[in-house]
Amino acid sequence: MQTYEKHIVVSQDDLDNLNHVNNVRYVQWVQDIAEEHWKSKATDDIKNTYFWVLLKHHIEYKSEAILGDVLKLVTYVKKSTGVTSIRMVEIYDHNTNKLLVTSETTWCFMNAESKRPARITQETVDLFN
Repeated sequence: MQTYEKHIVVSQDDLDNLNHVNNVRYVQWVQDIAEEHWKSKATDDIKNTYFWVLLKHHIEYKSEAILGDVLKLVTYVKKSTGVTSIRMVEIYDHNTNKLLVTSETTWCFMNAESKRPARITQETVDLFN
C-alpha cells in the first residue's frame, strides 16, 4: 500500500461561523487529494482511457482544526475489486499528529470512451500497491 501525503495551512476561507474548518472544506480536500494521488501515479495513457466517479463517501470528524493549523493529509487505496476501489483519507494536525478526520470513499473505475464502468486493470492496481 503506497501512501500519498500533502500539507495544508488552514486559511480564513476554510473556516465556518464557529471559526473552525468547515465540514464542506474537508470533503473538498478529500476529493482533491484523491485526484492528486491518481494524477501523480497514472500514466497519460491510463488517464486518457479511464477516469473515476465517486459512489459513496463516509467521513468521521474527530476533532477541530482552526486558523493557522498545519494539516497533514494522507491517502491510500485500501482495496480494489471489480470496478470499484475503496480509498482512505486521514487528516492529522501536523504539529501534534492528532487524527482529526477519517474518510472512506468508494470510487467506480470508468471507461472514458463508453462512459461505463470498467474492470480495474492490474496495471492500475499495481500503481497503488
